[in-house]
Amino acid sequence: MYINKLTLYSHVVNDLRDFYVEKFGFRLVKSDKSGFEIKVGKSVLAFKQTTNSTTPFYHFAFTIPVNKFKEAKAWAKEKVTLTKEENKDEIFFMHINAQSFYFIDPAGNIVELISRKLTAPCSETLGFSVEEILTISEINLTTTKVDSVGEELLAFGIPVRDDEPLQNDSLNFLGEAEGGSFILLGPANRRWIFSNQYSVPYPLIIEVDNIKQIELNGRGEVHLSYKKRSVPQRFNALGD
Repeated sequence: MYINKLTLYSHVVNDLRDFYVEKFGFRLVKSDKSGFEIKVGKSVLAFKQTTNSTTPFYHFAFTIPVNKFKEAKAWAKEKVTLTKEENKDEIFFMHINAQSFYFIDPAGNIVELISRKLTAPCSETLGFSVEEILTISEINLTTTKVDSVGEELLAFGIPVRDDEPLQNDSLNFLGEAEGGSFILLGPANRRWIFSNQYSVPYPLIIEVDNIKQIELNGRGEVHLSYKKRSVPQRFNALGD
């Protein structure tokens, strides 16, 4: 599974635009009064202005090259304060052979940069820049209906990592392990590591594999659909 586009909502869109474009240097691909989009490696991250009084926040992750963790961490520390868990500002996940660090953006999003030893490629460039980021590889999907939403996603062709059973009261990583991209399906009121924030169902749109679309509303319900592909017109040499 590949996350090609992620659409999130925010009450501070202008602050986020300055944060990601001006501070971090992500390439702006679209911007108007309703929000903006940036290029994150092969993926696109979009933020749209909320139309109500909610203050949405999410957890998402960007994958970096397997040999660039130290450089990426130093690069990020020049721009933001990294968050800590048990007084440490990084973590190694032994079960997936991956290493991560985290920071909080102006909307309260918990942003993770992760080096996946088993799936991410190496980089041959010196140093680190925003251009080294490879893709969006994680996004939370928080709902009070983990069982039913999980079954819908399974039927939609998005499996639980390593074919593990769905757990109603914990975080489920949906997506093939070898793909290195995951939807984090979990319940509300679960604390996100490296933060003091607890998961809340907020609306979002996830586009995967350039064709599947997963839309979550504020009630934690999902709508699954396939994107329409434009069909090129056939050229008729006879003109009829």
